[in-house]
Amino acid sequence: MFRGPVAINAGAIVKMGAKLYGGTTIGDRCKVGGEISNVVFQANSNKGHDGYLGNAVIGEWCNLGAGTDASNLKNDYGEVKVWSYAQGAMQPSGLQFHGLIMGDHCKTGIGTTLNTGTVIGFSSNVFGAGFPPAFLPSFSGVGRGTDHLPAGEGDGYGRTGAEPAGGNVRGV
Repeated sequence: MFRGPVAINAGAIVKMGAKLYGGTTIGDRCKVGGEISNVVFQANSNKGHDGYLGNAVIGEWCNLGAGTDASNLKNDYGEVKVWSYAQGAMQPSGLQFHGLIMGDHCKTGIGTTLNTGTVIGFSSNVFGAGFPPAFLPSFSGVGRGTDHLPAGEGDGYGRTGAEPAGGNVRGV
């Protein structure tokens, strides 16, 4: 089901039952399904299963596991804060709707849930129960009992990656 405008590039596959809303671009050789609104997929990325993704940018060679949901609106309808690489901290975006920004070569596991305005750096792997931090630096691996952040990198919650892994990155 389409409500445009929608751009579907060469070799892209839209799975049966997908719901695509305006402002969406599906890059070359991508495979998409589920509910997608105002999202740009770079080439060779996949969101082939149910789950919601809105107001987002997905890099090349990414895969969103089945049932991955990424929020794009805060429950209080307030302004979304996102990670600023320039400031090294979360900053107001000036937007009410702001979804996931995912770098190239990233993956999410089955049932991953992401907060509004989450930023995931290059070549990261996110899986397991609960919400990961709103910012994950490049080369992060975050999941049940196996958290790994690159040494010296912050996660927006005061953790630098030098701490021993355990629980999740919030220390729970």
